[in-house]
Amino acid sequence: MESQVGEGGSVGVDGTRLEEMTPQPLLTRDYEARPSLVYERLRQQHGPVAPVDLLGVPAWLVLGYRESLRVLQDDEGWPKGLENWRARTDGEVPADWPLGPSLEVNHVLIQGGPGYGSLRSAWDAALKPFQDPGNPQAKRLKAAVTVYADELITLVGQGGGTGVADLSAQFSRPLPLMVASHLLGFPGSQGDDALMDMWRVLDAGPDAEPALERLLATLAELAAVKLKEPGDDFPSHLLAAHPGLSLDELARELFMLLGMTSDHVGILMSNTVVEVIAGDGDGDGGGVRASLSAGMIRETMNRVVMRKPPLVNFVPRFAAEDTPLGNYTIRAGDPVWVSSAAAHADPLFADHVAAGSTISTRAHLSWGAGPRQCPARALASTVAAVGVGRLFERFSHLELALPADQLPWRSSPFMRGLRSLPVRYELAPLPQRAAALDPPAAVRPAAERTEPVLPDQSARQRSSLWRYLTGLIRGGR
Repeated sequence: MESQVGEGGSVGVDGTRLEEMTPQPLLTRDYEARPSLVYERLRQQHGPVAPVDLLGVPAWLVLGYRESLRVLQDDEGWPKGLENWRARTDGEVPADWPLGPSLEVNHVLIQGGPGYGSLRSAWDAALKPFQDPGNPQAKRLKAAVTVYADELITLVGQGGGTGVADLSAQFSRPLPLMVASHLLGFPGSQGDDALMDMWRVLDAGPDAEPALERLLATLAELAAVKLKEPGDDFPSHLLAAHPGLSLDELARELFMLLGMTSDHVGILMSNTVVEVIAGDGDGDGGGVRASLSAGMIRETMNRVVMRKPPLVNFVPRFAAEDTPLGNYTIRAGDPVWVSSAAAHADPLFADHVAAGSTISTRAHLSWGAGPRQCPARALASTVAAVGVGRLFERFSHLELALPADQLPWRSSPFMRGLRSLPVRYELAPLPQRAAALDPPAAVRPAAERTEPVLPDQSARQRSSLWRYLTGLIRGGR
């Protein structure tokens, strides 16, 4: 079916129903290798909105920047919530659809309906202490990011002061998971086993299903502990802001925070490291590194998410009523997936972004837009900026062990990131640590502490996460 596109844009709206079309599969080998080419091919054939096949289920993919903003900013006209999906209600979505499990976990990212407003308000309230830089909780969290980053870098250094490392597996992926464990208030190193299960779930391998069951059970146990003994952590603040949450509901929200934040932040850090190293004329990022103040790191991150956003396609929304969008009429109940990656490449938008500028535009859609914009975006940006900054402080030399265009990518319907980030490194001499504050942070009242309460190191070294990371060092020798 041809869409009615002319030289000046749309000359009419195609009223063909989605279920009457035979759209091409989106998730192909071409998409895995070069998604930008797939988006451009769809744009040329259909305009700013295209019908696609998502693993056997038809959906609309929004490719245009203007159309993406229209959908994201209109929560009433394009609501979330699987109850709005006409084909699912009619039993036309296969029970074994591969994307079903990830969309059925009804947390704040997925949820629509009247309960969303109070849940989102609770999220905003629970995250505020950790996102407002003036709060002691935010200062402790930032300090924890630095300490965890140093732990991981020191572990890499056990393989030698110079060598080869996979900064994705050994730094970018574990760091945000460790920070999320701190945010969730796991006692000691107990959260490390949960982090390994989260890793298995994100990788969607053969052990993903039992890992998900274990992870949700672990989070439910953590939720029960926080209900009885609240602490100064995200679950406790969320329960205080939304006392009506059941343990099962709270576990699903903790799962969302652990999974979404960690994968998004990990990909952002890896992509930023590549931008710094490969984007500098001397080949090792020296000139760029010299200017990486905290502000410049954030500018670099903004440029990265413009060209390579970690979250390439948002979870679906649904047309509230028959609505023209692009060159088609989207029928009430049709699923609509906004592609931030495609929107950023829309010539109507991208042609106005100066590619060579050191100051980036903040008009990117990496965190969404409108009332459903990611509630943890400030926290995630801080974790990524601190982590990347610490890397370039601790390593005096970093260079890619592969050409940038040969780095391996992993794609999913939602995320796109590096499978690995092999680098050659040289560690900088480690300066002496400042003397401990007096009185020690551990014995000062909690309200006065700015240093993080960290896991016992002997327990951490026995954890599954640490055994895995240590195995990577030994295996690389």
